[in-house]
Amino acid sequence: MMNAYAAVFAFVLVAVAFAAALLLAAKLLRARVPDPRKETTYECGIPASGTTEVKLNLRFQTFALLFVLFDVEVLYVYPWAVDARGMGPLPLYEMGAFLAILALGLAFAWRKGALTWE
Repeated sequence: MMNAYAAVFAFVLVAVAFAAALLLAAKLLRARVPDPRKETTYECGIPASGTTEVKLNLRFQTFALLFVLFDVEVLYVYPWAVDARGMGPLPLYEMGAFLAILALGLAFAWRKGALTWE
């Protein structure tokens, strides 16, 4: 048992050393050419003007979050549906409760107008 832990420890040690060696090599071998143009913000060749603050509409983030939520739901439902015949009635009720909770969340988001794209 201890031999297996030693192998895992050695693997992690080699991985960390390899990553550190690559980062050190990149730092030592990089080009060091100071240029004031490198310090400016790149804006497609046009000098930047104004502030860097951008006001984003929160609806886009809410819509994306809802998409991820219901997309991840498929990751739970699909494997369950593949093996649903041999499970019996209890997992069917549990999946029904899971889908009911998600349906309530969808109804809430719909009622609040989170699904309207403007």
